[in-house]
Amino acid sequence: MLDIKNYVRVQSLQEAYDLCQNRRNVIIGGMLWLKMQNRSVDTAIDLCDLGLNQIEDKGDEIHIGAMVTLRQLELDPLLNEYTHHALKESVKHIVGVQFRNLATIGGSLFGRYGFSDVLTMFLALDAYVELYHGGIVSIREFVEMRPSLDILVRIIVKKTPMQVVYLSQRNTQTDFPVLTCAISKMNQDYYCVIGARPLKATLLLDEKHLLDSSLSDESILAFADDIAQRVTLGSNLRGSADYRRHLTKVLIKRALWQLREEHNHGN
Repeated sequence: MLDIKNYVRVQSLQEAYDLCQNRRNVIIGGMLWLKMQNRSVDTAIDLCDLGLNQIEDKGDEIHIGAMVTLRQLELDPLLNEYTHHALKESVKHIVGVQFRNLATIGGSLFGRYGFSDVLTMFLALDAYVELYHGGIVSIREFVEMRPSLDILVRIIVKKTPMQVVYLSQRNTQTDFPVLTCAISKMNQDYYCVIGARPLKATLLLDEKHLLDSSLSDESILAFADDIAQRVTLGSNLRGSADYRRHLTKVLIKRALWQLREEHNHGN
């Protein structure tokens, strides 16, 4: 059972940060995972008055406030146009619409959960996160950081010309994923992200330069085999490590075939 002693709607990020320095206080976000915990909270910190629920076009960047919901991500025309609807694909299977109306991007990323579709997707976008105390850091660096008492303010996506595909495998439609896969191409470089391993998402690059310019079947198969050998995978009740290794190859091949088709169609 969750026991909350005090509730504060903060009026500044500094006020929120000061409160966060007490480990018995917590930012509630959408409160979807928090409410299932058995813990006592001194002060629940609500950021809803800070205007962090906006998706903003900043010219060469897209800024996503920490209180933006997953449903907003799913429906936003700017993000869907930029990601060729891959972002919508990454969130539309998460539980249900009612859940996505409450779950926030800040909570989804700050937790760095092993099952996170959202973390997989934003790693493939090579995004940045803005922390109130820590400043702007790449999401690659953020993923490896230890949990801290900082506050995630917003996510920054740079409008680099790109192609991106997101795929996942689920045992049932709204269950946690067995495996997630996002592949993007930016500046002739390929980014492959594998998540729900069941460890947190990890980024792997084409270190051996196996992918050719035409994405031939041979190069795709070689890349899929290489990533499947290199990525660390584990077992849980949703699938074994061997099953996930098989899925890794399958999802990578499907994603690259889709990228090839979209490229050929665009030309």
